[in-house]
Amino acid sequence: MVVKRAIHIFIISFAFCLAALTAQADSLASFLPDIDPAELAPGADAVGPVRDDVPVAPVLKDGETIAWAFLTSDFVGTTGYSGKPIHVVAAIDDDAVLTGVKLVKHSEPIVLIGIPNSRMVELTEGYAGLDLKIEAETGGEGHDLDIISGATVTIMVIDDSLVRGGLKVARALGLGGLSQVQATGPRREIDMSKTDTYDWATLSGDGSIRRMTLDVGQINEAFEATGDARAIARPEPGEPDDTFIDMHMALVSVPSIGKSLLGEAEYQNMVNWLDEGEHAILVLGRGAYSFKGSGYVRGGIFDRIQLIQGDSSVRFFDRQQRRLGEVAAPGAPTFTELDIFKIPADAEFDPTAPFRLQLLVQRAVGAVEKTFLTFDLGYKLPEQYLLPAAPAPSVVDDATGEAAAKSALWQRIWKDRTVEIGVLGAMLLVLTATFFFQFHATMNARVFYWFRIGFLTMTLFFIGWYANAQLSVVNIMALVGSLRTGFTWDAFLLDPLVFIQWFAVAAALLFWGRGAYCGWLCPFGALQELTNKIARALKVPQWTLPWGLNERLWPIKYIIFLALFGLSIVSIPLAEHYAEIEPFKTAIILKFVREWPFVVFAVSLLVIGLFIERFYCRYLCPLGAALAIPARIRMFDWLERYNECGNPCQTCRNECPVQAIHPTGKINPNECVTCLHCQVLYQSESKCPVVIRQMKRRAKTGTVNVKTPLGQPPANHPNAKPQNVS
Repeated sequence: MVVKRAIHIFIISFAFCLAALTAQADSLASFLPDIDPAELAPGADAVGPVRDDVPVAPVLKDGETIAWAFLTSDFVGTTGYSGKPIHVVAAIDDDAVLTGVKLVKHSEPIVLIGIPNSRMVELTEGYAGLDLKIEAETGGEGHDLDIISGATVTIMVIDDSLVRGGLKVARALGLGGLSQVQATGPRREIDMSKTDTYDWATLSGDGSIRRMTLDVGQINEAFEATGDARAIARPEPGEPDDTFIDMHMALVSVPSIGKSLLGEAEYQNMVNWLDEGEHAILVLGRGAYSFKGSGYVRGGIFDRIQLIQGDSSVRFFDRQQRRLGEVAAPGAPTFTELDIFKIPADAEFDPTAPFRLQLLVQRAVGAVEKTFLTFDLGYKLPEQYLLPAAPAPSVVDDATGEAAAKSALWQRIWKDRTVEIGVLGAMLLVLTATFFFQFHATMNARVFYWFRIGFLTMTLFFIGWYANAQLSVVNIMALVGSLRTGFTWDAFLLDPLVFIQWFAVAAALLFWGRGAYCGWLCPFGALQELTNKIARALKVPQWTLPWGLNERLWPIKYIIFLALFGLSIVSIPLAEHYAEIEPFKTAIILKFVREWPFVVFAVSLLVIGLFIERFYCRYLCPLGAALAIPARIRMFDWLERYNECGNPCQTCRNECPVQAIHPTGKINPNECVTCLHCQVLYQSESKCPVVIRQMKRRAKTGTVNVKTPLGQPPANHPNAKPQNVS
């Protein structure tokens, strides 16, 4: 009894330890020790502990925080093609700019097996320097997306997680003037009961007034950094230390600040001017450059400044502006421009959250052409003007918002691939029509031959080499893994062409079996058949395996599939590794640009296929085996046969490209690729003995061929009713 209890305690302890290790393996704290701090932020020499309130860690330089490190999967869903998270550690500075990005863990099969990890690391690290303020303004489209062929879904997930995760961190920490969106919790409120007035020095010292000063030298250096020769050739006149602009800003709709800077009378006038929900800022300026601009006219817009908060921006019109005669606060300096700007209620401005005033600096580079630079004056209302804060909301536990974001990601991908989806849809419609009207499609052998060659060429070049939409047994294993761990549609909807094909395949399995995909839509199958056609044209000898050997080789692909399926239950990464029995990634997705063992394997299969048509499809393909199993439930037998097929006629059996017809004349649906060649022979006046016999009989009885109604056999077909001509 004691031994049994000890064993139970040991098992429970081991399970807890295993769970702890697993949890830590995917945490920010576990990844940070393996990362050089300088890789997260230039010059950094240490990383501090992870915070309790927000899962971020300070990146330190000489003890000072210069950035914040975070793990993308702590903030947003990062599920990739494999159905598992893609973990990326990034760092963000106070200006909401990514200073460093590291790809730390992933299970992407296409990446692990087909694309060098160094290429993925290089692309991910290229996100360093991404300005999340711009991403907030543009809805995440302020940068170019670099797609690696064969890893589209993976790259889209990494891109989405860095942008959305970075924005969540920036808003949680108030970086770059970004703030938490309103939906994450109640807004802070201004303490309207505070009406004390202060002098200029006090207001400047506590942050009630924020200042940005730019001299002529700084402006000239900024334009030189753009590399624009025209702008560099027209420097700002004056000495480098001369003031270009000295700009101050304050939120004067806050009673204490407004009364201090405007005076009691002007403050009341402003309050009467503002409607419910509106706020106002005071902008003061002096120097060579005007923040209003000399081109401003009544009825126009102040095009040199805009207020930005989170994802929203506000530009000011003349009706939203009032001039101020002088600053009331004692000790205030003299300004040449003093203006109050109204922030409208429909801007949904939150005065308690950080915001920034963006200044547009322009320089003429031609008669009418100008170039521009922007500079930000950030503002955050001091805590003393606010009521006590409510408990901080969680920035991670946002299931509704996360689901909406993931939905937006796959919808964006579908929208970007509208043309490809349309082309695939047209191909599926053409193929469906061909199957439904197979009598008419196969009536003319030559026309049908070139139609099939054209369709397979489209499958290879468009679906395969262009769109990288080759289906794989890996898709099935990912589905099984998803069903075990909690199924969601997100990961499967990220690749629209693959998703559409799987639905089409599912429908086709009910009607026609696996041949609809294997014989027409599989890019590698198309590559095998097309190369075999070329080999035949070059008189390469074709090998027909003895029926007994052919029949005994069929089970190999089923054994391979069952082995991979069993491995996927134990370990999906291990099963994905052995799924390299599929040459699809090498030949189709990566177009043979890969390590030589993989290329040799794929080329060897194609070389064998020059002598034995579709050798890989017939004997080794686990995907074909996986599709053949559910295809047993198909509802119809579409392929027409005669009683004489197989006894005595062996024409179809001898000419079947994949030897799927039994000597008895019966077609094996598990092996048939629905190439419809047997249906061409079914109507052949030169090869089918039954048709030839009927033609001779009708010639003797005086019947002739007439045009056949849609959906009926041709008039010269044995099943057609004779039509006598008197």
